[in-house]
Amino acid sequence: VLFLCGFQIAIPNNVKLKCISWNKDQGFIACGGEDGLLKVLKLETQTDDAKLRGLAAPSNLSMNQTLEGHSGSVQVVTWNEQYQKLTTSDQNGLIIVWMLYKGSWYEEMINNRNKSVVRSMSWNADGQKICIVYEDGAVIVGSVDGKEGPSCHMFFFFVSASTVLPLDVDTFFLISPSGLFWVIALLLVEKSVTFDCATMYPSLCTMFSWFCSSHSASVHGGSPSSHGIPPVLYSFQHNLIPSPHLRTLKVPGKQMSALSWEGGGLKIGLAVDSFIYFANIRPDYKWGYCSNTVVYAYTRPDRPEYCVVFWDTKNNEKYVKYVKSLISITTCGDFCILATKADENHPQFVLVLCNSIGTPLDPKYIDIVPLFVAMTKTHVIAASKEAFYTWQYRVAKKLTALEINQVARSRKEGRERIYHVDDTPSGAVDGVLDYSKAAQATGDPICAITASDKTLIVGRESGAIQRYSLPNVGLIQKYGLQCRAYQLSLNCNSSRLAIIDISGVLTFFDLDARVTDSSGQQSIGELLKLERKDVWDMKWARDNPDLFAMMEKTRMYVFRNLDPEEPIQTSGYICNFEDLEIKSVLLDEILKNPEHPNKDYIINFEIRSLRDSRALIEKVGIDDASQFIEDNPHPRLWRLLAEAALQKLDLQTAEQAFVRCKDYQGIKFVKRLGNLQSESMKQCEVAAYFGRFEEAERMYLDMDRRDLAIGLRLKLGDWFRVLQLLKTGSGDADDSLLEQAHNAIGDYFADRQKWLNAVQYYVQGRNQERLAECYYMLEDYEGLENLANSLPENNKLLPEIAQMFVRVGMCEQAVAAFLKCNQPKAAVDTCVHLNQWNKAVELAKNHSMKEIGSLLARYASHLLEKNKTLDAIELYRKANYFFDAAKLMFKIADEEAKKRTKPLRVKKLYVLSALLIEQYHEQMKNAQRGKVKGKSSEATSALAGLLEEEVLSSANRFTDNAWRGAEAYHFFILAQRQLYEGYVDTALKTALHLRDYEDIIPAVEIYSLLALCGCASRAFGTCSKAFIKLESLESLSTEQKQQYEDLALEIFTKHTPKDNRKSELDSILEGGEGKLPTCVATGSPIMEYQFWMCNVCKHCVLAQEISNYNFCPLCHSSVG
Repeated sequence: VLFLCGFQIAIPNNVKLKCISWNKDQGFIACGGEDGLLKVLKLETQTDDAKLRGLAAPSNLSMNQTLEGHSGSVQVVTWNEQYQKLTTSDQNGLIIVWMLYKGSWYEEMINNRNKSVVRSMSWNADGQKICIVYEDGAVIVGSVDGKEGPSCHMFFFFVSASTVLPLDVDTFFLISPSGLFWVIALLLVEKSVTFDCATMYPSLCTMFSWFCSSHSASVHGGSPSSHGIPPVLYSFQHNLIPSPHLRTLKVPGKQMSALSWEGGGLKIGLAVDSFIYFANIRPDYKWGYCSNTVVYAYTRPDRPEYCVVFWDTKNNEKYVKYVKSLISITTCGDFCILATKADENHPQFVLVLCNSIGTPLDPKYIDIVPLFVAMTKTHVIAASKEAFYTWQYRVAKKLTALEINQVARSRKEGRERIYHVDDTPSGAVDGVLDYSKAAQATGDPICAITASDKTLIVGRESGAIQRYSLPNVGLIQKYGLQCRAYQLSLNCNSSRLAIIDISGVLTFFDLDARVTDSSGQQSIGELLKLERKDVWDMKWARDNPDLFAMMEKTRMYVFRNLDPEEPIQTSGYICNFEDLEIKSVLLDEILKNPEHPNKDYIINFEIRSLRDSRALIEKVGIDDASQFIEDNPHPRLWRLLAEAALQKLDLQTAEQAFVRCKDYQGIKFVKRLGNLQSESMKQCEVAAYFGRFEEAERMYLDMDRRDLAIGLRLKLGDWFRVLQLLKTGSGDADDSLLEQAHNAIGDYFADRQKWLNAVQYYVQGRNQERLAECYYMLEDYEGLENLANSLPENNKLLPEIAQMFVRVGMCEQAVAAFLKCNQPKAAVDTCVHLNQWNKAVELAKNHSMKEIGSLLARYASHLLEKNKTLDAIELYRKANYFFDAAKLMFKIADEEAKKRTKPLRVKKLYVLSALLIEQYHEQMKNAQRGKVKGKSSEATSALAGLLEEEVLSSANRFTDNAWRGAEAYHFFILAQRQLYEGYVDTALKTALHLRDYEDIIPAVEIYSLLALCGCASRAFGTCSKAFIKLESLESLSTEQKQQYEDLALEIFTKHTPKDNRKSELDSILEGGEGKLPTCVATGSPIMEYQFWMCNVCKHCVLAQEISNYNFCPLCHSSVG
């Protein structure tokens, strides 16, 4: 914060002022003085010039009314902003309330306690209550309607003045002249909070005023005998603990009697003798400027964090970040540093490197308080009062491929250093990151720092200046000044240092000058003679070490070689000074509405040499202007001269000027102009060079050079105009250029995701690739399919279209596209990816792909994972993988047999399994025949036979005994059917066959059926053997065995366990005639020489029985 003396208003007849109060909302100023003087003034700023907004705007008195009603000296005035009332009191204790009516102030209410004099009054925030403090110690609270509220006595008030200020609706703040402060709550008057300001700042406290943000206040004080006492501004936090002294303002005059803040907090009114002085306040905002972006911070009432806005002034876009405990904002180039506190309960601090849109790139945690921060293109320097920390930051675009690994290894060692301000580093040996050094106290603390690419400057409170080299930090020189620096700044070549001290005095120091003192000793460094007061901002030119701009009060001065130009009225903060132009920003105006910054608040100023050069060129001529620029050379001026010479087609002067400003493109352009013969053609080219494209096009068309007009628009990328020119021409348009224009316009719409519009132009431009993309984005798959069908075979776009179909799950269309471009493998992979396995197998077979085996295995495993075993069997069967299908079918049959529920279904499953094995055998035979026909070698045939035998032996059950399962359940069902039909002897014969199938049907079921059949046919010997087998089964429980024993006992107590007749089957077996074939229709052995044999399952049926069947009883194949 900096105080700047502004203007003054004199009171007529030299009447001394006693009090002053500034209405925060409407801007009225009330002042009271001796002899009943009471005036209401109002300042208004009336200007239409954007550059003169804010403090720089001229102020006029729009109201100057004298109010009559007091006879004694008016000592207290206070405003009620909510109800537009003015309350005043004089030395006789008379209180008058004034109201505004039709633009004038009138008396509304009078009150006189007749006991004591009023020392201070204040309304609360909502204007409902007023607190009045009397000299005798009485404190009265009243309401806006005139009623008296609570009161109390505070006997420690002295006779001299006291002050009362509102804190909130129900709380007031009281100050005694001894420096004691109280906080009084209206609801609990007897309780108060007190702290002593006089102990820290021992003086007579005569007045006190809050700053508009309620975070700081101004206190006027001094010894009772002093005159011309300066007001001192202190900063108070929410807990009312005073912080360090910020600024001092010395005011002319004998005695100051009152002060009051303006509502915006940028002005303060001072009542001194018979004058009202107005001082401007220049706040030290948290802000910066980088890469066309203004970065500023402000607080919002609804959030505890700082709201940091990155406002891109070029595109008028803003990016908002919320940062806790923000300390400062520092910028350089394209980046900025946000200095913050890591955590309220943690002593660390953070330096956050951000780009111009607020994206954090690299945070650094440090253990010192970053009170002062400076930044260059390669380094960040943060300083506390005792030490400074350097960080050589790097961003991704600055790193080469070789450096990336090196940086990763030396990140800690090579980039961060810390130095104590009392140390004298040589720069030969790198410092270390030892924060214990930083904690050591110093007798001469740091007060300011600045840095350039090769120099670091550290200012100390004693006036000492220490100069260090960068990047290797070594102490080069120490200088001595007679002031305490507040802001330091180096010029672009680090030869001169600008110093703004705490009083706002700007001085300059030449760091490299060698001077000889009075004793004849030579020293380095010289304080230059230039000195300016009331300076609050300055900026060196980035391209000229002798140019700088500074803000003095509400004026901007530009200096060249320490000689000033005429001032410019403005109150903007300087952002950048380059190319003889100054960019400034009206932060005061922006922060009135920080959420909606206006581009009108960015102001560009041209310095005098640029303005003069332009005026000379326009009014005098190029020759005289050339001589002036020769005397005041700058690349911007030479470029201005070159452009003016081009306008007049003075090519020689233009070329010389472009050479002086090192503009190679300009030189080439002048050379090209020199090769043109036509003057009108030259004028067209110059118009295009200066961006007057409409004029250049019109001139080309007037010359009947439509081709050049089209070429101009081609260079500009204005394809809409190119298309228009091509269509409006009299001759035939170039087909290739038309296609190019249509495609470019299509690209324009596609880039903006207007796919439907893009399609129209891509169709005309025959751009099939982008057309496919648009159809895909529009989800127009029919159009995409038609496009694929229209393409020739093996077109390079077909695979891309196929992939688009794959991504949306359209298998058929994708396969068609892949096959059209001769990529069957991709088509099969697509079917697999989309779980279209049938299609995949079909494609693999049609294209004789070697991978069909692995593909089938993958598909089968996929089906088995989903418990679709029958689908897997069908897959293998269709693919002629009969053996694999049979294995799965046998597995299903075995699982179904374990359920013991439906034996007919189990038989069918075993029959299907056996049929698959038969097909497998047939397949193997055909394969062997093919090998013989192919005249394969004997060794190859032998090897094939060995491999086949190995496979067959590993799956013996499936190959040699494929029909055993079917036979077992066939006889099991047949025996039961015969038994229930009454053919008990035949049923017994059939049941006896089941003894060979205990590995398929559980023995308990076989022998239970056999016992049942034996008992029914009265073959009790066979029945007895069956019961003996049942009682010996280990799979039965003891209870089940006991049941069988009981049943056997019941049967065989009545019947002898002997067969009445021997079984024919047993007789045959005992006769040793060998195994006979069994009739699958009756279950009886076939002893005849003529019988029927099935062609499929190779099982036999008696000749007389087969006539009763159309299908084989076992495998159900046709009897033919």
